Amino acid sequence: MTVSLALFDYIPVTLFLIAAVILQRCLYNKMSKGAFALFSSGTIFVFISGFYKATWKLLYAAGICDFEKLNKGFMPMQSTAFMLAGIAILALLLAKQETKDEPLYMAAAPAVFSGTIIFVLFDCIGIAGFCGGLAVIASKMKKKSAIPFFILSGIGLLGMGYLASRNSDSVMMNWIEEIVNCVAEGSLLTGTLILKKAGLKEFRLLGK
Repeated sequence: MTVSLALFDYIPVTLFLIAAVILQRCLYNKMSKGAFALFSSGTIFVFISGFYKATWKLLYAAGICDFEKLNKGFMPMQSTAFMLAGIAILALLLAKQETKDEPLYMAAAPAVFSGTIIFVLFDCIGIAGFCGGLAVIASKMKKKSAIPFFILSGIGLLGMGYLASRNSDSVMMNWIEEIVNCVAEGSLLTGTLILKKAGLKEFRLLGK
């Protein structure tokens, strides 16, 4: 692992953060407080998990230390976070959202321990709900140009998860993983910007 590869890892993390902030601002007035708590907590923890792993890579590549807990926490934290965000998006699409006088339920930070098949399932279901739900919102807004970006983002995120699970020490494979991650997060941001420009914040979803 090289310092340049480690620094490159901050790019997709930053792209996701920008997309998450835009989505939070646009969806705040559409979600119930409980659903928004899930969505904001989920997207925040996706960012934190990515930031932790990028920081671990940088510390390791620079020869400072091997802060392994930052790396071990990535999979359980990100997969649980995507599950929370995916549930929130699906709730927005499928359930009536009460936006007034509703108790706020905050999701707790996921515990950090070794990943198992449950986190793989969380990751797959969460990403499918998150990106697929955004694609459905794009369809409802008649912004078909955004749909391929959300689909590509979902495929890229799942592909990146698969590549990361192989734990390859090959520099080339690590660069491929980073490029796939950048394409995924860049596609998410592009689709999000299309919806924002189309008036996502003011758009009234069917049944609302």
